[in-house]
Amino acid sequence: MSRAETLPPPLPPATRTVGQLVAESVRLYQRRFWPSLALGLGPGATGLAIAALRGWPALVFAVTGGALLMTCSYVGATAIAADVRPERRALLVALAGGVIAFVPVPFLVRWYVLPAIIWLALTGLVVPVALLERRGLRDAFVRALRLARADFVHALGSLVTLAIVSLLTASVLFFLLRGQADAALEIAAFLALLVISPLLFLGAALLYYDQAARADVGRADAR
Repeated sequence: MSRAETLPPPLPPATRTVGQLVAESVRLYQRRFWPSLALGLGPGATGLAIAALRGWPALVFAVTGGALLMTCSYVGATAIAADVRPERRALLVALAGGVIAFVPVPFLVRWYVLPAIIWLALTGLVVPVALLERRGLRDAFVRALRLARADFVHALGSLVTLAIVSLLTASVLFFLLRGQADAALEIAAFLALLVISPLLFLGAALLYYDQAARADVGRADAR
């Protein structure tokens, strides 16, 4: 019997742990490798632009073009996780909501990373909410906040874990590419972001299902 056959089945989203969310994100990446790999183009291009601009020009780009590129990757990850082709209106609302949610992140990161992750845990689900539930912009933010509060510890813990795993893995890959291939630092950083960052977006997309299931359980218990 193979090792895969001996593994227990994954828990449903309502009871899925942080570790299982990360594992399911990896499995989704493996199943849809090429579409998932394309999600890394946005973060890779953003990283190159910020490194080239530096200072205030880099910050301006981060909250404009960078925010749009990162949101596009998140929208793509949500579509991959749901296996759907988004409608045009829902796509536009998701893009707008994602950009708005991402704008404070570069400012928060300048002080500390954790406040930025907390902010994204509270507001980031606006993208899958708008895309999959086809809500308006304001309603999508209200729904995203409600989902975040359904189990905020799980939402925050999942994003923190995904960020740590992605950062550590990207750092290792960066140094391997830099040391063995003698590539330029910018190219090594781009390739590391290209390969690893999709895991973060796929995990954030799967988190929507966890929080939605927890919210449903909470409503059922309240009745």
